[in-house]
Amino acid sequence: MRPIAPLIAFAVASLGIAIFSSMDAVMKGLVIALGAYNALTWRMLAGVVASGVPYALSRPPRPSRAAMRLHLVRAAVSAVMAFLFFWGLGRVPMAQAIALSFIAPIIALFLAAWLLKERITRLTLVATALAFAGVLLILWGQSHAELGEDAFWGALAILGSALCYAWNIILMRQQSLLAGPGEVAFYQSLFVAGLFLLAAPWLLRVPSVEHAPALILAAILATASLFLLSWAYARAEANYLAPTEYTGFLWATFWGWIVFGERVSVFTVAGAALIVGGCIIAARRRDQAPVADTEAQLP
Repeated sequence: MRPIAPLIAFAVASLGIAIFSSMDAVMKGLVIALGAYNALTWRMLAGVVASGVPYALSRPPRPSRAAMRLHLVRAAVSAVMAFLFFWGLGRVPMAQAIALSFIAPIIALFLAAWLLKERITRLTLVATALAFAGVLLILWGQSHAELGEDAFWGALAILGSALCYAWNIILMRQQSLLAGPGEVAFYQSLFVAGLFLLAAPWLLRVPSVEHAPALILAAILATASLFLLSWAYARAEANYLAPTEYTGFLWATFWGWIVFGERVSVFTVAGAALIVGGCIIAARRRDQAPVADTEAQLP
């Protein structure tokens, strides 16, 4: 693989997050109109086409068994993660949803200790306490904003999604070392769509044609984001690129205000600052990075 400047990988990852945050705005509208299951299933089916055409035209080699296993595992994790996140996103403001999802890098440290046998330090515990205080502050602010009971359950769903995303951070780095961006984008869409279709006989409904442009746009944005993030994570370490996730808060604030007229409370901003601060503290020690760049950790 041709070496590149780390700053370029950082910029590409930041662009990937910006595109993904824009997709979140499109998906929130679809979730409100169609429900989380139908919005996600049809977006994934559109994503299979959006990612499959360029992948097929590239005449790719057959994926290795190790890569295929990672595609399947990440798809299973992503299916749960996506459903919980978008179900919650339909019930809480976008900025609040993204702020709560920032807890994922902290959770990833504990998953890394369990899965990769990394050491938990006192610094990690301090960072965890700070991030947890941020989560509590956001939830406390939510209780005073009179958003309703649905918003509380939506916030819990997003925290559950963050737990899945923490594992996804580890899988994304491992996957990028075994497969190219086009392969990752295609199989991610294909396998997640397949998992959602298991419930199709009971839950799937054909949306009206007026929702087709938004579904296609969401699929294209998701595919582009997956491609860019996979490209960046194959060229820089996960702990270096992790801060790009925090730019999503700015995009969520922007799109939430422009598209849905959402205002960001001081509790959400303060809570996000505490969570981000905790993540930055946790990342100060390079040997505590969620994923080490070694083939020994690949399944």
